[in-house]
Amino acid sequence: MFTSTRPTVRRRALAAAGTAAALALTLAACGSSNDSSSSMPGMDHGTKPSTSASASTSPSMGGMPGMDHMAAGNGLTDNKDGYRLTSKDTTLTAGRQAPYRFTVTGPDGKPVTAFALDQTKRMHFYAIRSDLTGFQHIHPTMAADGTWTADLDALAPGSWRMFASFTPDSGAGKGTAFVLSRTATAPGTAAKTPLPAAAKTAEVDGYTVTVKGDPMAGMEHPMTVTVTKDGKPVTDLQPYLGTYAHLTAFHEGDTAFAHLHPTTKVNGDHGGPELSFDAELPTSGNWRLFLQFQTGGTPHTAALTLNAG
Repeated sequence: MFTSTRPTVRRRALAAAGTAAALALTLAACGSSNDSSSSMPGMDHGTKPSTSASASTSPSMGGMPGMDHMAAGNGLTDNKDGYRLTSKDTTLTAGRQAPYRFTVTGPDGKPVTAFALDQTKRMHFYAIRSDLTGFQHIHPTMAADGTWTADLDALAPGSWRMFASFTPDSGAGKGTAFVLSRTATAPGTAAKTPLPAAAKTAEVDGYTVTVKGDPMAGMEHPMTVTVTKDGKPVTDLQPYLGTYAHLTAFHEGDTAFAHLHPTTKVNGDHGGPELSFDAELPTSGNWRLFLQFQTGGTPHTAALTLNAG
């Protein structure tokens, strides 16, 4: 015998709507740093300026800053819907800066050169080591022929995955978010770093970042990040690329990609102490989160491990 669950579903839907409405009134943001220096070992803020990628045009989504659409898929493929990430750079020198060059081709096989703005940039590039260390977030430059160059800081030996996050501004995929990736190797003796245990707090540059919320795999779930310093709430977060904070996650084992999105507009240099995100981690297990934010013109990157049930 089957028992109807419609009233329960309806109550849950109303509760979810209420939560969404509340979140729409809270601070949040998704930006990136404007500095290639790292505030934590093995991590790079890496938002290097891009002439071609920072031209002043209207945001691709036409909505509030930071409210970019959810990137399609987990990024663990180099092709989707006819779009392909190509690169000849399969090996990169370890221990020193190195350029990573790549091209995005469309369904017609030709290089894509028209990209919509997403958080003021036309391309977001991420490099993550297989053990989830060595995080770099870069805004590369594009040549006229569609070749992008990401100037990577020194890579530790090991296997790396290179992610390109973009939205075509023409063609069949116009307005669709893509995240594609390829692997590359930095030769040498690769010492694996164990993933830190799951924790709700992280320290960086004197700041304490605290996460509230228990995400469930495959479900959108509200999550709040609180930033404090010396035990006091931080209320002077500055906008990055039009937003207050950028939160990226990578899955332990396969390095699957997830971008956690904020819910509201920014209001000058008055961000914090709470930043609210719509968290949707597609699979269960441990995720390494990298939160990037800025105060006093200085970028910071906090990292912590979060478990999705």
